[in-house]
Amino acid sequence: MADSRSYALLDIDRQLKIPLMSISSLDDSQPGGPFGLAQNIADESDGGLLRSSSSATARPLLVPSEAPGGHSRSSSLGGFIAGATRRQERRAGETEDAIFQEADAPAVSRSPGPGGRPSSRSQHDANKPLPPPPREPGGSIAALAAGSSSPARTSSPPKPGAVFLKPHIVSPAAEEFLIVTGTGPLDPGIGMFVNLDGDPTRPTLEFERYPREIAVDGGSTDLSSSRTSLTPDEDGYVLASMAREFDGGLRNGLEIQRFDINVGEDEPEKFWLEIRDNDPKDTTPPSKPIGIRSLLHTEEMRFEEVVDLLCQRRFSPFSGHAATPTMSIASFDSRTALSMERLSQEKELFDRDLESDDEPLPEGWEVKRNKEGEDFVRSLAKTSSRLAVWAGSDIWWAVRNPLLLRMESAVQLAASKDRQTAQDKKDTRQHIISLLATIKDRDAKSELEFMTLGYIRQKASVMLLAGFLDASEPLFSNEELAVMEEGLLGGDLDARVVLALIPPLRNEIVMNRRGIWIYGGVKELVQGYMSSEKPTPVLQPISLLTPNVLQFLRRFLTAWRKKKGFGSIPDEVFRTVDASLLLVLLELDQDTPQGLPGKNGAVRKELYDLVDHGVDCFDRAVDLLETYRRLFVLSRLYQHRKMAGDVLATWKRIIEGDEDRGGELGDGEQRVKGYLSNVGNQALVQEYGLWLANRNPKLGVQVFADDKGKAPKLLPSEVVELLKEEAPGAVKYYLEHLVFGKGNTSYVNELITYYVDIVIKDLQSSAASREKVATSYEAYRALRPPKPTYFRFLADSAPPNDEICQSRLRLLQLLASGHEYDELAIRKRLDALITQSSGAGKKSSKSHTQRELLVPEAIILDGRAERHEDALRLLVHQLGDYDTAVSYCLRGGTSISGLTPGRRGSIPTKETQTHLFRVLLSQFLAISDPSVCVEQTGALLEQFGGWFDVLEVLDLIPDHWSVDVTAEFLVAALRRLVHERHETTLARSLRGAENLRINYDLLVKVEERGPVVDAGG
Repeated sequence: MADSRSYALLDIDRQLKIPLMSISSLDDSQPGGPFGLAQNIADESDGGLLRSSSSATARPLLVPSEAPGGHSRSSSLGGFIAGATRRQERRAGETEDAIFQEADAPAVSRSPGPGGRPSSRSQHDANKPLPPPPREPGGSIAALAAGSSSPARTSSPPKPGAVFLKPHIVSPAAEEFLIVTGTGPLDPGIGMFVNLDGDPTRPTLEFERYPREIAVDGGSTDLSSSRTSLTPDEDGYVLASMAREFDGGLRNGLEIQRFDINVGEDEPEKFWLEIRDNDPKDTTPPSKPIGIRSLLHTEEMRFEEVVDLLCQRRFSPFSGHAATPTMSIASFDSRTALSMERLSQEKELFDRDLESDDEPLPEGWEVKRNKEGEDFVRSLAKTSSRLAVWAGSDIWWAVRNPLLLRMESAVQLAASKDRQTAQDKKDTRQHIISLLATIKDRDAKSELEFMTLGYIRQKASVMLLAGFLDASEPLFSNEELAVMEEGLLGGDLDARVVLALIPPLRNEIVMNRRGIWIYGGVKELVQGYMSSEKPTPVLQPISLLTPNVLQFLRRFLTAWRKKKGFGSIPDEVFRTVDASLLLVLLELDQDTPQGLPGKNGAVRKELYDLVDHGVDCFDRAVDLLETYRRLFVLSRLYQHRKMAGDVLATWKRIIEGDEDRGGELGDGEQRVKGYLSNVGNQALVQEYGLWLANRNPKLGVQVFADDKGKAPKLLPSEVVELLKEEAPGAVKYYLEHLVFGKGNTSYVNELITYYVDIVIKDLQSSAASREKVATSYEAYRALRPPKPTYFRFLADSAPPNDEICQSRLRLLQLLASGHEYDELAIRKRLDALITQSSGAGKKSSKSHTQRELLVPEAIILDGRAERHEDALRLLVHQLGDYDTAVSYCLRGGTSISGLTPGRRGSIPTKETQTHLFRVLLSQFLAISDPSVCVEQTGALLEQFGGWFDVLEVLDLIPDHWSVDVTAEFLVAALRRLVHERHETTLARSLRGAENLRINYDLLVKVEERGPVVDAGG
């Protein structure tokens, strides 16, 4: 309670008083005494405390006067207040000293008690003494109220110049009071919080002027709060009515500040609220004093502004803009014309589908949805208040602004200022970023607050985005970009709304029949930005976007794709996001070097990752990739969809010359071959295997020869027939796989036929080839012994990449092997070539040794036909391969190549070998070069003289040859003859001894048996 000069705490049950402080610090009329110490007032001579006759009312108690004259009070409190009010109205332009000071009557005021109910008292009640208070064991009642106590009129008047201030007492909590002190009515006031023991509980408050009235709104247990449902937090405010000096004079209003936070050393934030007339043209400052009280009754009300801002509204990104189908496709460059044309056709088809839907949207569905949304938000956007504010004859409810309107006001304030310079724009940006920082980590405690925070994040982020997209704006820092992106993502703003602000991406937006629904306040903001765009006759190409905008879209859309799987997000959003992200990445990737991505290929890697994991806008993605000529990326998109046929068709286009600007396919034919091994569709494997076999026979054959492929295997005969019809050039390679790879000898004859055809066609069609073969024979004959066999010489000198040479080597290998084949047919083919080449040799005047071109082949065939004389003749005279000729005799003519050792039939008999050596000797003796003839004949007789008869050799050897040529042969022959004679003599002696032994054994047996009589049967 308070009297006209000081505050005190009273314990009514125990009759104790704790003096606190003077209302005015300039008041020196108070008697000295201890402040803050409890005093017993039960035995004071005035008969005790006075109290109201009705304990049911919260009327203020009076503090007994410290003067010896006893207790009394002003006889006309109401008259004093009324007189002060009338004087204030008469002196509207003067100071308000008269409101608080009165020379003949002390200023007395009331203030609500802990229950928030104001006290009032009639003159009769004021003079009625209070009965002694009842005492209850352990009971105590502590009350703090506004009252007045003054000396009786017979007591001495206050000193001249004494300052009387109206006491103010309010209770922000059940056991806490706020009291106000000051020096004068024009000086600042100080608010102090004390508990029931008189101890301070919070930091003090400072008022600009000593307040006329104060009230508390909010707090942990305050029942007078104007807020009940808009926000769940327990923010506490002190509202003080006062007059403040401004440039235009005094203005009456309410000073509002928080009391439930510790402001530290910083200046606490204060708000000034004035009451204006209903006439908006009236700019005169408010002059009527303002009163404020907390009432028992509460009034419920709703904020329609909140409904307008938070209610979901249908948004169309194409409002006021030309639709895609009406655009001039010819106005675009060739790179985008196809894309725009296809997009136009898709939109027309989409519109037709909507019109022909069997289940059209019900009539008035949008109006119904709007009403349902408004009713829902309206049910949240309501509050109640018990604070009454009045000025003159007008009275209002004092209602705390909800969080949404406070933040909306801050956002609008930043947006409404004229921002012309770069610094002004940066300041606006920083103001919005600071606002987002205040709600960054704030947890919503109600559904309305959740919607409010989301709305503010969306709207503030859209404002930042609009500034970012403005080409004249200064560049955003990385921190500012991060805040903007976080706000756009954290506010759950539909990505299509963001893309609607970017004209080059606007036509990527996909909507269902019900459209896009966003907060009404965000819709109004976005439409305002869109309406300010300069009208263009056609869609702007994405190439007009700056690199920093493209990089922002890359990050934003990539982050949005991570929300896939959320049931609350329509599929159309992800179709839009995927198409836009693909378009952005394609535009950014144009500067990446061709080929697979390296260290600097981050964008290309993201592009691969996008298509490899699938996109919801498949058809649009195909169109974009075709437009940008990124066929390899298109094939990866098909691969994700397991569209093997389209993958192969795309690679086929690239290999056959279609432009692929990325150049990532590399060795396309090898990639096709590897991919076919993983395809299970036999038809596809057959189709593209044959296509590949025509382009690259060796590689194409591997498709059909792969035993690990997933597709069902074809029989070799079926593959051979397919290749003969579709890829004749690959038949040979497949037959080689069967014969050499699989050991399938049933195709040897067919493979030999192919080799013969290849070799013969080359020799018949190319004089250079014929000359090359003839030259090889001459080069080999020119070699001096020791030299390799001709077959080894041919294999070593054949280029590895020369198909003709390799085919001939394989032909010789097969001919000399033990496999069965049609020798007669091959012989006929060779004879035809020999005849033709012989004629060609005559025309070119070549020597007769060059007339037969396929000498090794003829030798092998002669040997298999047992035409040994012809074979040896060719070996000795056509090739000059003397070592092979000797081997031919030793092997009995079964194999001569030495490339693939093999034989046909049994081991040759000595008679066969002896016959062949005799033929070979005759061929050696017929060599035209005498030195070679002597050398080879001597060597043959020396090494293989055992197969020759001495007399026959002496008959064949020319008489003019030196004995030295056959000396070794003759010595060996004589030794052999002597050896044979000795062997014969020894054998004869052994036979004679054996005969004697047998005769002796016969005689012994006869003697043992004795005589025998032959009876004649």
